[in-house]
Amino acid sequence: MTEKRSNQSIKDDILAGLEEVVDPELGIDIVNLGLVYEVNLDEDGHCEIQMTLTTMGCPLTDLLADMVERQLVKIPEITEVEVKFVWEPAWTMDKMSRYAKMALGIH
Repeated sequence: MTEKRSNQSIKDDILAGLEEVVDPELGIDIVNLGLVYEVNLDEDGHCEIQMTLTTMGCPLTDLLADMVERQLVKIPEITEVEVKFVWEPAWTMDKMSRYAKMALGIH
């Protein structure tokens, strides 16, 4: 019999998976770029990711959504992934982690 994992453990795996999704233009993952705004997981395994992009007209919307889905379906508790792009609040460089700023040469 397998033991049920805690929601926190699953959310940790979700964030680790999202850190594997690298923005092809910037070469930095979407978590450190500050693009992930919210992660929701319900009891049925439906995972909703609310994220944004650095610019509203970014041509990578479908590609990034597909990359997110491919990463998260690897987690056994997730049955469905839905990526919702949100534009409020608007993304700014302030949302990037210290690591991302250093990698991009922003001080």
